[in-house]
Amino acid sequence: MLQNLLILGGTTEARQLGSALAQRGAQGTLSLAGRVERPLRQPLPQRVGGFGGVDGLRDYLRREAITHVIDATHPFAARMSHNAVTACKAEAIPLLALTRAPWSPEPGDRWQHVPDIPAAVAALDQPPRRVMLAIGRQHLADFAPAPQHHYLLRLVDPPQAPLPLPKTHVIVDRGPFTEAADRALMEAHRIELVVSKNAGGSGAYAKLQAARRLDLPVIMIDRPTLPPRAEVHDVAGVLRWLGHSDTDRGV
Repeated sequence: MLQNLLILGGTTEARQLGSALAQRGAQGTLSLAGRVERPLRQPLPQRVGGFGGVDGLRDYLRREAITHVIDATHPFAARMSHNAVTACKAEAIPLLALTRAPWSPEPGDRWQHVPDIPAAVAALDQPPRRVMLAIGRQHLADFAPAPQHHYLLRLVDPPQAPLPLPKTHVIVDRGPFTEAADRALMEAHRIELVVSKNAGGSGAYAKLQAARRLDLPVIMIDRPTLPPRAEVHDVAGVLRWLGHSDTDRGV
């Protein structure tokens, strides 16, 4: 049976998967949430925007005759991942998650694990410090209860509205980053503390390497809990799941 794939994307891994599938002549669509104003060019046809919850996603799966869904969203895109599990189960469509293995502390790391964003905000209830807030722009407003700190923000897009934090310095940049560059960045801004989501992967790991070298504490936000689902951590695993081999170029 001809496969018609839906890739829930927005990550480097989704783009890499799209390239591998396009090279094999796959039929499918890469879906983006639309939170990034300047998305990178995608190798497969794409759609942008939400589906309208579980019911909207179920309608899309039926209307487009989707045969397989690959969830390659960010590890913290919990709502989309929940909806994908529910919708695919209801429509009896196979679902696989392509997700990054989470980061684990190494010798020299000074991590304080917190379960979620509110817990990270609570952990910042302390005297003013210079903080690298590496969480993206979506949850910046959640940190408004901790305005005493001076925040360094690194965002993919320039802010389009006043920031909810009074003391900030914004750098607009897109990874992958290097340890040397992140160490120099932290030293230049006299960073004393890093706040990070446990996103996993290599593209944003440099800030943790830099924090280790500089002996800086890190508030590490653990991943949200998701329903049980099949997962792989690399593109090759998805290709095997779809019935590909290294020499197969057809779906």
